[in-house]
Amino acid sequence: MTYSRITKDGLWDNNVVFAQMLALCPTLAVTGSATNGLGMGLATTAVLVVSNVLISALRQFISAEVRIPVYVVFIATLVTLVDMVLNAFAHDLYKVLGLFIALIVVNCAILGRAESFAAKNAVLPSAVDGLMMGLGFTFALVLIGGVREAMGSGTLFAQAHLLLGESFAFLETTLIPNYKGYLLMILPPGGFLVVGFLLAGKRVLDRQLAARAEAASAAMPATI
Repeated sequence: MTYSRITKDGLWDNNVVFAQMLALCPTLAVTGSATNGLGMGLATTAVLVVSNVLISALRQFISAEVRIPVYVVFIATLVTLVDMVLNAFAHDLYKVLGLFIALIVVNCAILGRAESFAAKNAVLPSAVDGLMMGLGFTFALVLIGGVREAMGSGTLFAQAHLLLGESFAFLETTLIPNYKGYLLMILPPGGFLVVGFLLAGKRVLDRQLAARAEAASAAMPATI
């Protein structure tokens, strides 16, 4: 598999949320704002990349009979480290994300990439796969959180400097001054609505792109 194919799969075609429909619990729970989505996405990306690298590097030494428990131990160890790092260096974000950091352990996307890709491929492709899957997941969380935050409070990346650090302050934007907000969008029902509409939008776009590609292919002159 080429790196361009890995990249397209992770970011779009096989996106964790919009294609695989995995990790919906944290997706719906923490995306009340784009800032929360970015924080959760980056934490998950770190676990994905390192777990893929470890499992790929050690795949020859892991017996097939015990591979799943070994993968879970690796992932749980990495999640514990990420949890401790966030608690130490981004405590405000740690308090906002709460239990959902620890629940990265049971994120099926991480175990799924370990089983379907890292266990069968070399270290570098596995690292790229983990990075692209993580960035695709982060993109989904930020998009969902951004839509909900914009409609719910008229802002984008609110309090980014508090949750993510001063270097992220440039992200903070007020889209609609003096906007009272639409409370439904930052409550759980708003998460379901936004995810549903975005899923529908992606499928419509995919069909249009497929139709254009088919039309372009049909229009090409046949080669002898």
